Amino acid sequence: MPVIINGQTYYRTAEVFRLLGISRNTLYRWLRKDTLRGVEQRDSRGWRLFTQDEIDELNNAINCITSIERTVSSNMGYARKSV
Repeated sequence: MPVIINGQTYYRTAEVFRLLGISRNTLYRWLRKDTLRGVEQRDSRGWRLFTQDEIDELNNAINCITSIERTVSSNMGYARKSV
């Protein structure tokens, strides 16, 4: 359930990885590697909170990765067929 702080809606980590369809470990790995910079908002327990813009940024990163994976796999499939 989103949290509203000063009129801004934030999502907790569990909500974010479920919305994006990635594992919790993947989300934490990306945060450690600074794939998403500037996630500074935390709730009273110290849990990270994400804005919709940050979630959209992560979703764009996922789409780029998926696109690259499709390109690589299709090129590899082509190379195998021509051998």
